[in-house]
Amino acid sequence: MLAFPSLNLEILGWIGLVPGLLVLRAAPTAREATVRGWWLGTGYLLMAMYWLTPNLGPAVLLIAIVLGLPWAGVGLAAWRLLRGPVPSAGSGDGPAKPAGPTVRQALAALIVLPSCWIVIDWIRSWQGIGGPWAVFGASQWQHPVVLALASVGGIWLVSFVLVAANTAIVIMLTATSLAGRAVGAAGAVLAIAAGPLAFSLTSAEFSVPASGHLTVALVQPGLPTKNPAALATREIRLTAAGPRPDLIVWGESSVGFDLHTDHAMLARLTALSAATGRRLLVSQDAISSANHHFKVATLIGPGGIEATYTKSRLVPFGEYIPFRSLLGWLTAISRAASVNMTPGPGAKVLHTTLPGGVRLPFGVLICFESSFPDMSRFDSNHGAQVLIYQTSDSTFQGSWAPAQHASLAALRAAETGRPAVQAALTGDSAAFDARGRELAWAGTSFRGILRVTLALPRDSVTTPFDRLGDYVPWFSIAVVAIAIAWAMQASGLFRRVTRR
Repeated sequence: MLAFPSLNLEILGWIGLVPGLLVLRAAPTAREATVRGWWLGTGYLLMAMYWLTPNLGPAVLLIAIVLGLPWAGVGLAAWRLLRGPVPSAGSGDGPAKPAGPTVRQALAALIVLPSCWIVIDWIRSWQGIGGPWAVFGASQWQHPVVLALASVGGIWLVSFVLVAANTAIVIMLTATSLAGRAVGAAGAVLAIAAGPLAFSLTSAEFSVPASGHLTVALVQPGLPTKNPAALATREIRLTAAGPRPDLIVWGESSVGFDLHTDHAMLARLTALSAATGRRLLVSQDAISSANHHFKVATLIGPGGIEATYTKSRLVPFGEYIPFRSLLGWLTAISRAASVNMTPGPGAKVLHTTLPGGVRLPFGVLICFESSFPDMSRFDSNHGAQVLIYQTSDSTFQGSWAPAQHASLAALRAAETGRPAVQAALTGDSAAFDARGRELAWAGTSFRGILRVTLALPRDSVTTPFDRLGDYVPWFSIAVVAIAIAWAMQASGLFRRVTRR
């Protein structure tokens, strides 16, 4: 986790799993290895989600323990593949140490261990389970050459390569034969070279001249007030005093009114759009007349509301409590959602008219949704030329969360080949080009407007990930299934089950 923002020690992504894998390998029994794997996953997630403690209280530990359980499979796989036969006890100086992995074990480990990790990350990334926060590959967000792997296979391919690199180092450290060490060295070289190779192979797609440029103003007013009218007024003043970009974007929950019924607030925003001559993309956070709580990205022009998108994937416990009938008691000991928010139908592409009459299709997602690769990929495949994320993150000021959240836009940009921006009420706001290179960044102390110009891709530009989707997780599932079948066959369990 030290490889992630805010510390950004990205090199640890390439070597940080080595101590854990050595601990798993050294377990005296398979059962102990599975328990160690479980606690490795629990510690990883607990450190990744520590900033949720004000919202969830002691439930953070419980969630980490439950979600960390699948890493028991990593523990067992490491124990099986990273150690050779244990020699018989010698002179009584203590338990015999396992031999290094054989060549066959080393080759299998380079494929099976990354696959196990990917399957776990992919499963826990389902919204109903919790969502894809702190996926291992996101630690490399500052390195466009490595992010080229994301354009080929999504964040999953970046994670696969990182785990393979760590595994290769362990093989080099523990293999007792020259051939085994050679396998580890070759694996490490391939992992390190994978990013530059992907970058060079995809360069042709990104060398196509831009179809145009878009200047965006990301409004970051600071900590929100409890008075929705005062917050909206602050953003209106800031926007009116700012420069004149092509599109003005406000953060999540920037308008605490139902704009379909609050005609006075809608009139103020419409007048602001007319005065600036630009469209506003605001975020409505209000309870409707039908008593439903929505979060809605709302595009406002001189004539009023032009398009909307309703947040579809909600933050577990923050915006709804899964199995509320069983877990509703959390509201008594934490700041978990008192009522469940109503989700929208899913991602969709909005259209706006820029100065000069140019039509711009764009994807907009709200807060937590920027962590889901499939939603941004949907927008890209349906014509979006730029990805826009609106967030608040005001609850997590002073933690690692705002910087980690903003960094995800770099991953989504690299995956889809589309520039991406994030506008936050309180920071961090950021912008990235189609390769995931950082163009602008405003931390939590910034107050004002972050202005950035983006090169828009042509409609014909698509990445392999746009076209192929989640083939890396499916490949990993196949590898894990084959590994399980092989282990059952080797242990005779498969024969015993079939006889029964």
